[in-house]
Amino acid sequence: MIEPRANGRSGPIAPAGSGRHILVVDDDDRIRELLKEFLSREGYRVTGAAHAGAARRMVELIEFDLIVLDVMMPGESGFDLTTWIRSQAALSKTPVLLLTAKGDPDDRIEGLSRGADDYMSKPFDPRELALRIEAILRRTGGKLMTPKEIHMGPAVFDMERLELTRDGALQRLTEAEAQLLKTLAIHAHSPVERMTLSPDTADVTGRAVDVQVTRLRRKLEADPKNPRYLQTVRGIGYMLAPD
Repeated sequence: MIEPRANGRSGPIAPAGSGRHILVVDDDDRIRELLKEFLSREGYRVTGAAHAGAARRMVELIEFDLIVLDVMMPGESGFDLTTWIRSQAALSKTPVLLLTAKGDPDDRIEGLSRGADDYMSKPFDPRELALRIEAILRRTGGKLMTPKEIHMGPAVFDMERLELTRDGALQRLTEAEAQLLKTLAIHAHSPVERMTLSPDTADVTGRAVDVQVTRLRRKLEADPKNPRYLQTVRGIGYMLAPD
């Protein structure tokens, strides 16, 4: 059964999740949202897609560290999407973990033969899924390194102190603004969804983030109405484009 835990993380998994971006593709809204919630608690950044078409558009815009992909979807199946992923030069090495309600060994063989890195049958324990994701990421690459400072023209953001200076003068940040800027800095040059930037807010529209972004732009942009560094990505959210 897929149920998010109310508290805590699964020990050694949490550090590995930091800075990793996972795409969850599943036509079941409940499973997709629960996986997004659980994996976010494990330290991953998670983006969801409801079908193969949406997933294709996502991977053209954003670089993901791993794709969790449901097999049985209306229209293009997870098997077919895996084949397409492996045929793309830019995506050929992106790990894929398949999920399916069918536990037939032939389906597992089919998935692996299409290029999937692992295969899990539903229902499953999300803790096992997290362990399998960590195992795949250990095999496929090192940890993402984040610089201590992010430079944006005359503005500098200290990732450890969560302090923003501009022309050497300290800019006052609220806790929410500091955390938002840190999240954007960790994923510099990649679009970040509004709801990913405010996972704990009661504002389901994510508009509270818009207010924080407006305030941040006043503190780091030469022309806040025509931002150079804190950019809007239509239909997704925001992206930080430092020097």
